[in-house]
Amino acid sequence: MSESSTSAGLADELRSLLGALSPGDRLPSSRELVERFHVSPVTVSRAIAHLSAEGLVVTRPGSGTFAATPPRRPAEVADTGWQTVALTDRAVDTRAATDGLGPPPAEAIALDGGYLHRSLQPTKALSAALARAARRPDAWDRAPTGGLESLRSLFARGTGADVGAEDVLITAGGQSGLSIAFRAIAGPGNPVLMESPTYPGALSAARAAGLRPVPVPMDGDGIRPDLLADAFAMTGARLLYCQPTHHNPTGTVLAARRRAQVVAVARAAGAFIVEDDFARHLGHGQAPPRPLLAEDRDGTVVHLTSLTKPAAPSLRIGALVARGPVLERMRAVRYVDDFFVPRPMQEAALELLGSPGWERHLRALSAELHTRCRALADALARHHPAWTVARVPSGGLHLWVELPSGSDDTDHAVRARRAGVAVGAGRRFFPAEPPGAFLRLAFAATARAADLAEGVRLLRDPR
Repeated sequence: MSESSTSAGLADELRSLLGALSPGDRLPSSRELVERFHVSPVTVSRAIAHLSAEGLVVTRPGSGTFAATPPRRPAEVADTGWQTVALTDRAVDTRAATDGLGPPPAEAIALDGGYLHRSLQPTKALSAALARAARRPDAWDRAPTGGLESLRSLFARGTGADVGAEDVLITAGGQSGLSIAFRAIAGPGNPVLMESPTYPGALSAARAAGLRPVPVPMDGDGIRPDLLADAFAMTGARLLYCQPTHHNPTGTVLAARRRAQVVAVARAAGAFIVEDDFARHLGHGQAPPRPLLAEDRDGTVVHLTSLTKPAAPSLRIGALVARGPVLERMRAVRYVDDFFVPRPMQEAALELLGSPGWERHLRALSAELHTRCRALADALARHHPAWTVARVPSGGLHLWVELPSGSDDTDHAVRARRAGVAVGAGRRFFPAEPPGAFLRLAFAATARAADLAEGVRLLRDPR
């Protein structure tokens, strides 16, 4: 059992003990708690810190730990109805980015989700990187608004394009980068073109910025340049959001012959492309194509990448790469938002990327994702032959599944929950009306690859 889980258990024991004490009563000493519960002094210290943060105990150095006085409850519930009028219609719609069904039960098999399971994360390398970063004498100094130069240089080299550190802005993960780019490039009421389907987090970020998502159809080779040109002409849009490599949710890779076309169409329209390259390190054994940024010579492409997906959810480090005034505009948005990304996190990212363990992790992750993807596809073919898997992708974390005609994807998701399996209903991935019923199934969110087949088996007849 980990130290953190042991301290949480001890905190629960102490909460029960506090129930029999009066405010001001002294708790047993640390030595007594160590002997009574057979735990380490570190565990006791952490448990007491948890209770202190909750306001349940007060620690007096040299005297001990005492039960705290319960906080006073308000005499009546405040009337906040006036806020509905004051806030007008500026609601932030998160329905696309969040599952409307709420979080699944802890015991459910996770065939939904956009992050690696803890067993696939480089936790030891991350912990070591954070520890080394914390020992740097300047770890808690203010970081530049644009980010540490050495980290910006690493991201610039990673694009394979003709860019340098001066063309990079460090962000607090990919979602933060999306929000910055959308607000910097377009204004409230402006259209933003998006592949259909697309990443729900991008839909939410665009709508929160006051933008109007406009769908552009895809086929097996990615977004269609002919329809993209039509959409630019009809809407007057000056912004396209797309995922050319291992697209979420379909897994599509934009065909080589289309990559230069897409950039040329946007350039002709006087528009920017926000290229979300979240999955560059999530390949299944094949090298990904060069980013659209490498096809761009005029500053059309704003490239977005992140370490969150291939590492861990809380490594909130990403980068926007762009040339020209648009980078200055995005840097200004970053400044007024929160000044800079915390320096310890940037230093930890530098330590991680510079360690031999990072490349080993990426190789092992690639092999495991390939195995899991095939296992999920095989289980679907065996148990659900009427369901259509559009493609077995060469990268990413998901399979995109079309259900038989007349199906209801939300109903499938609800019934799957009852069977103990979490799946993603497809309709929230579309900027407009979906053309059918789809499910997005994750193969990297479960603890074991064997859970994939079991989850699909339980989907056979969810009741």
